[in-house]
Amino acid sequence: MSGRLFAIVPAAGKGARMGAALPKQYLSLAGRTVAEHTLARLLSYARIQRVMVAVAADDPYFVRLPVAADPRVHTCTGGAERADSVWLALSALAGEAQDDDFVLVHDMARPCVRLSDLARLSAAATAADAGALLAHRATDTVKRAGDDGRVAATLDRAQVWLAATPQMFRCGLLREALTAARRDGVTVTDEAQAVERLGRQPLLVECARDNIKITRPEDLALAAFWLRRQQEEAGT
Repeated sequence: MSGRLFAIVPAAGKGARMGAALPKQYLSLAGRTVAEHTLARLLSYARIQRVMVAVAADDPYFVRLPVAADPRVHTCTGGAERADSVWLALSALAGEAQDDDFVLVHDMARPCVRLSDLARLSAAATAADAGALLAHRATDTVKRAGDDGRVAATLDRAQVWLAATPQMFRCGLLREALTAARRDGVTVTDEAQAVERLGRQPLLVECARDNIKITRPEDLALAAFWLRRQQEEAGT
């Protein structure tokens, strides 16, 4: 791979849909916090030079986690939206990560991402001129709703993918894309959308279905199930 690899994990959100007293990244999952599981996965991928975690300005929890003491883990203050946190994390890495280096952005709420998928994404993003992202093919029939809540159209699911993370781009490209979105007052919901606004087409890389995002309370039990299954597969 030409260019070093850095990771950004936006973690400044409150996870309101979980309805929990703590932000969801600090909830318990299989004996550790969600954040510890997720960061352990990234740190086990040897190509990653540094993991920059964007936390809320008033976050008292992250510094207490054992993983916070890892020399490859640094923190910065995040923003109100995901894109703000990623942009601020890129700024925090500016003195170390060059434009031709790569940055991998991953949801803190995806603790089950497989190392094999990280490796496939890394290879794909290196070869693609517009970066790449992990995603799932749609398997259900997909409906587009109108403003009145009625079905406006049925989409061709063969052309529909559900974006996941990590998403990986050259640092310079992602910085340009996020800066343009901020300048134009556009809130993007993932990094690929920001890059798409520049007229670029990131590559979709199909990942395992167990790369789920913890969003609602029932997702914790599902994540625990997949972590256990992955351990059984590995013989541990």
